[in-house]
Amino acid sequence: MLLCCALRSKNADGILEQKIQSWEQEQVNYIVFDLEWNQAADIRTRQENSLLFEIIEIGAVKLNEKREQIATFHELIRPQVFHTMNQVTGELIHLNMDQLTNCRSFREVAADFIQWCGNDCIFCTWGNLDLPELQRNMDYYHMTPVSCKTLKYYDVQKLFSIAFEDKKSRRTLQYAVDFLGIEKDVAFHRADTDAYYTAKIMKEITDQKVFDNYSFDTYHLPQNKSEEIWVCFEDYAKYISREFPDKPTAMADKKVLSTKCFLCGAKTKKKIPWFTNNGKHYYTIVSCPRHGMIKEKIRLRKSKNDQIYVVKTMKQAGPEIVQDVLNKKNQVRSNRKERRHSKKEDLF
Repeated sequence: MLLCCALRSKNADGILEQKIQSWEQEQVNYIVFDLEWNQAADIRTRQENSLLFEIIEIGAVKLNEKREQIATFHELIRPQVFHTMNQVTGELIHLNMDQLTNCRSFREVAADFIQWCGNDCIFCTWGNLDLPELQRNMDYYHMTPVSCKTLKYYDVQKLFSIAFEDKKSRRTLQYAVDFLGIEKDVAFHRADTDAYYTAKIMKEITDQKVFDNYSFDTYHLPQNKSEEIWVCFEDYAKYISREFPDKPTAMADKKVLSTKCFLCGAKTKKKIPWFTNNGKHYYTIVSCPRHGMIKEKIRLRKSKNDQIYVVKTMKQAGPEIVQDVLNKKNQVRSNRKERRHSKKEDLF
């Protein structure tokens, strides 16, 4: 499946960077899709199956480059893994197993869906769960993957926050529909209707710059250093690493720990050295001669292969952000003192 990639070039300071290439300029289609899935109704069934969520419905809307609807896709799927509907799932989506008995299998439906999407398309979802789950179910049935590389896509939930709110909050689909005054002419919590509303929200985003804020689905990670992702957005930068065998190896990598200014590539001075408050998130504050204070955050995540990969973000930091990081570091120091004090008391 053909998806646009960021352009790589050298900036004025000679630093290799990825520049945002707007998908709006390409003659591509947007595939706005939603999934509904079932899960084990009991612990024993969950433990006996490697697939945690079985997709039972795919709904999608195809938009052209002007974000006008040109086609739809919707089909229910016959369960092959879980043969009892999870109570919570059934109550939410108003489906029961009898309605799915005569439907086609996931392999058949998913193959038709991917063919319907076409080669030149951009996936769009509400939140970040559907795209990895689609790929996970396809892997389970040994289907040809959508892509073997890290996928760029649009998280419309994030775009809504950037376009209309504070860029940080993540609202429900129904909240966004109400916020924008979109007519609620069909019920929520079904794949086809949720895709329909998500497409409506995309149409309401008129600021083209918002669509520079694409997301990355990391179900398939960079395979080597040359494929690692480094991209600068309007007010922050992101780095996604290849896989590492373990946490110590990841945290020893020079690129992971690099603190060069993401805006100009200059060397920086550490104001607050790298530290962690939970073993998964690491923070530092550095100073660039040209761009002032910069906050860097490392998130260690587990891949589907049970290895470690890194997502690092970098952004300029005002006094409040610097103070927040300092407070985190002081809390870590305070917790260590309390643990040492407790150990001493236990000795007596």
